[in-house]
Amino acid sequence: MIFGKKHTDQLAEELEQTSGDQRYWALVKQRFRKNRPAVWALRTLYVLGFIAIFGDFIANERPIYCKVEGTTYFPVFREFLVDLDLAKPYPRFLTRSWLDVKKEYEAVLLPLIPYSFDTQDPDNRNYKGPLEEQEVSSWRYRHWLGTDNLGRDVAAGLVNGTRTAMLVGIIAMGIAALIGISLGAIAGYFGDDRLRWSRARVMLNVLGVVLGIFYGFTVRTYALQESEHLFVDLLISLGIFGAILVLFNGLAWLLERWSVAGKKLRVPVDLLVMRAIEIKRSIPTLLLLLAILALISRPNIFYVMAIIGLLGWTSIARFMRAEMLRIRALDYMEATRALGYSNRRILFRHAIPNGLTPVLVTIAFGIAGAILTEASLSFIGIGMPPDQVTWGTMLFAARFAPYAWWLAIFPGFFIFITVLSFNLIGEGLTEAIHARR
Repeated sequence: MIFGKKHTDQLAEELEQTSGDQRYWALVKQRFRKNRPAVWALRTLYVLGFIAIFGDFIANERPIYCKVEGTTYFPVFREFLVDLDLAKPYPRFLTRSWLDVKKEYEAVLLPLIPYSFDTQDPDNRNYKGPLEEQEVSSWRYRHWLGTDNLGRDVAAGLVNGTRTAMLVGIIAMGIAALIGISLGAIAGYFGDDRLRWSRARVMLNVLGVVLGIFYGFTVRTYALQESEHLFVDLLISLGIFGAILVLFNGLAWLLERWSVAGKKLRVPVDLLVMRAIEIKRSIPTLLLLLAILALISRPNIFYVMAIIGLLGWTSIARFMRAEMLRIRALDYMEATRALGYSNRRILFRHAIPNGLTPVLVTIAFGIAGAILTEASLSFIGIGMPPDQVTWGTMLFAARFAPYAWWLAIFPGFFIFITVLSFNLIGEGLTEAIHARR
């Protein structure tokens, strides 16, 4: 298309305004701040995020600082280094519980809750309530929210559950957002007739995906199931998958010089993505979750995060596709193509950043849904290791002791507040964005 000089200058100016629209985000923030429930929900999430990040300094049987027989120790910090394989545990306390050492402290700085989530207090087992008399050496070691049947502190379990819930919500929806935004943007921008690949590239990419899944995940199934460092092994599997795709695309680049292999084919990417969404949405998510988790012999929190993320991308993809269909018809998109910009630059620098706004609302609601899904799975005793303490596992324990009301009230309240906060933030973002249109 040939534009007049005046029209081209106008479109170029519109392109510059759209690519760096800071005033729009400032306006969204201003409208969001006027929504008092959403603002208070955001403040609540700040508190929950602080608890999740600094949970070891809030609830821990290890002191933050202590002095025993003239030697100074920093047990909480040391535990961080031990988890990172940067240090070894204190040899003196390898076979002793920190609760047994408390009489030897010459000076000590304890966390607010002097118990870890898995610390068992044998003197206060069998469901000691927060209002009941407890066998403790001082008020400092009292279980203020009660204990479960093993004597584990409920307040410490809530702190650990906060960390688990935040991790599940953010990581699961991070995976879902990465998949949904990528597929939705490609489907909406290219449609069924704009993406053309050579025969060699199409065939080798299909073969590369199959081989990448086989060598990256199927062959390494045992290593992933029995892994002590699942995150690292998962990155290795993803690296193998990515390396195979890069290798096959490099091979395709070489074969494209051959006229037969280099002939362009139309890739109906929109059709493929929409059919994948329809297939996924035709199967109940909970049923699919239970079926996949039943195949895992060794439950792990990272499996729960990954599966929820891999099953939760469809709504994000649909919203992103709809935004791309709207954006690609705007004048500034025609200007980018007229100026000779590549599809990659148009997609990643102009189209996707301007289409993310409604997706943020979906992600906010999705995090709430992921947290609720994890709590539901833990409540029915699926997906989590037996020694993991989460809000859902605490509710699960309350089923066997209906009189232990504190095991149901406190975790249930935390789930309610967290899910409500994310939903209020999602509604606040919806109103702030809708006011613009």
